[in-house]
Amino acid sequence: MTSTSTHETEITADPDVPLVRITREFDAPPAKVFRAHTDPELLVQWLGPRSTEMRIDHYDCRTGGSYRYLHSSDGNEFGFRGCFHEVRPSELIVQTFTFEGFPDGVALERLVLTDLGDGRTRLTATSLVDSFEARDAFLASGMEVGVREGYERLDELLAG
Repeated sequence: MTSTSTHETEITADPDVPLVRITREFDAPPAKVFRAHTDPELLVQWLGPRSTEMRIDHYDCRTGGSYRYLHSSDGNEFGFRGCFHEVRPSELIVQTFTFEGFPDGVALERLVLTDLGDGRTRLTATSLVDSFEARDAFLASGMEVGVREGYERLDELLAG
């Protein structure tokens, strides 16, 4: 199934703090968007670029839980891990995020789901890192492709 969504993914760098903000609307209620972010069986179907395969080591999406997953592409494997600091159903996920290839870089991520009514949701995700250099490296890493393609895949999953 291909997506008929016309929603754009907006990715911006904050000029005052080393933060990246991602904003995206979905034609699904907050509970459904939240479940796609917290259920490992759904997460593997959409997170990341189309060219990668995702494997979850563990994913315990609750306040105090943790996660680790791998993305594989062209014979290369990339690991990601973190801890969930606050999880509120259909509303909020606050977590840390570390790319294992750069273990000293830890981002604090906050995902907020806003009910727009009529079965629609606005997702606002922020990723705060420890320096402007780290933020710019994050933006230059190709993450934009993964985020945009991932959300297109999420549109397809939510429509199904």
